[in-house]
Amino acid sequence: MLTPTLDTVRLFLHVLAACIWVGGQFTLAGVVGTLRTEAPEALRPVARGFARLAWPAFFVLVVTGLWNLFEVELADTDSAYQVTVMIKILMAIASGAFAAIHTIARTKLWLALGGALGALTSVAALFLGIMLR
Repeated sequence: MLTPTLDTVRLFLHVLAACIWVGGQFTLAGVVGTLRTEAPEALRPVARGFARLAWPAFFVLVVTGLWNLFEVELADTDSAYQVTVMIKILMAIASGAFAAIHTIARTKLWLALGGALGALTSVAALFLGIMLR
């Protein structure tokens, strides 16, 4: 059996947190319609329950993302890699910002925009992260 390294642990924590943050958004989006029709009173408690998992996962993504950055000597990478890193960081920041907007929104428009743009930027950050590996 291979021996895990600190790099393995770092990458595992980052991917696990991404599974919760990104996958959870899509999972929740898949059940919201059913909740709205079958148990509308459960919608808010379910969303709060998800937030109790999602926001700590986002924090882990930020911490392990910074850790990942410190493991790469950016000065030794080409400009395409550096641009990809910067766009990934912007998408990750946007993902958190849009999710926060969705969390505090009081109108259907802002709920929808925050949720949709949060999911879109989350997937973009995920894709860019795969490109950087």
